[in-house]
Amino acid sequence: MRILFVAAPLIGHLYPMVPLAEALRAAGHDVLVASGGDAVARPPAGFPVEDVVAGPFNFGRIALGTMLSRPRLLVRELAGRAGTDAVGHIFGAVNDRFVNATTALVERWRPDVVVHEPLAGAGAVAAARHDVPAVLHGNTLFDDAILLAVTTARMRTRTTVPASAVVLRISPDSVVPGASGQPMRPVGYGGGASLPASLREPGTMPRVLVSHSTIAGPGSTAVLDRIVRLAPRVKAEFVLLRAADRLAGRTLPPNVRAVGWAPVPEALETASAIIHHGGAGTIFAALAAGVPQLVTPGPGDRAHNADAVATRGAGLAVPVKRIDVAVIERLLTDAPLRTASAEVAAEIAEMPSPTEIATTVFPKFA
Repeated sequence: MRILFVAAPLIGHLYPMVPLAEALRAAGHDVLVASGGDAVARPPAGFPVEDVVAGPFNFGRIALGTMLSRPRLLVRELAGRAGTDAVGHIFGAVNDRFVNATTALVERWRPDVVVHEPLAGAGAVAAARHDVPAVLHGNTLFDDAILLAVTTARMRTRTTVPASAVVLRISPDSVVPGASGQPMRPVGYGGGASLPASLREPGTMPRVLVSHSTIAGPGSTAVLDRIVRLAPRVKAEFVLLRAADRLAGRTLPPNVRAVGWAPVPEALETASAIIHHGGAGTIFAALAAGVPQLVTPGPGDRAHNADAVATRGAGLAVPVKRIDVAVIERLLTDAPLRTASAEVAAEIAEMPSPTEIATTVFPKFA
């Protein structure tokens, strides 16, 4: 079969879909990826990629432009209290940028099925226009079918999008209760980067990974500066991911080091904890690894994601400015956090793998 994967033009939206794409390719199917922006600049290894944005893509500019005409909603979004209201407007505008090119690609390449993520409604629209079945591949801690509905509702197109032929959700039941869809195990993808040799073995002290968003914006790397200030007072090793360029030339404490791009799922194998911005991909990676996490709530989905993790007991939700030594020490020593994290990891391990989904769900589209 020919299977087209469609993702919004952001790495964090495409990478969670790659393990299923790999499983389908291994099963002998032709797989093509359609996206744009940094998802095309750092494409998944071994896959042909079609740039359906075909030009500069500035997510921040689109988001701000969309929200400036809705000042009250903008305030709620910046506080992380807009739910799905703002995301529909923002990603409706994003999808308007590539829906026509995606539709043309479906007409030209003629896939047997289109797999798309919830904020890539362009994939659902393009599939509907050519009567191709569409599979919704979840990648969030929301109900993904609801996210797809609010996104397509805000697009300029008036195409009626039928119900997805299949909804695949990667969220475990205990973290996102009641979410719809066929469960599929979240499997991390590190973008093809190699793990530095120094991170392949545990250190002499507990290792804490510190990550920030792949989307640049105000305060997006504030957590790095906070940890650098606190680190000398904590008996742990701190590894700042994707921070080598930002901190180049800066003298760091002896127990802190900055590295470049590193695959988070692999780095978690030797980590005792992770501190991060609340992106869904990082959350799922930490949950699957059974590693306690400190999530910093913020704009967009970050407050919702942080609350979901904290409610399950698998991590802490603490704003950057409120992180202190006591918070970090609790992250490293709190037994209930480790127990809950291990429970979720065991739950995820029982979910069907992408390989199982590729061989049990997709044959019906042949």
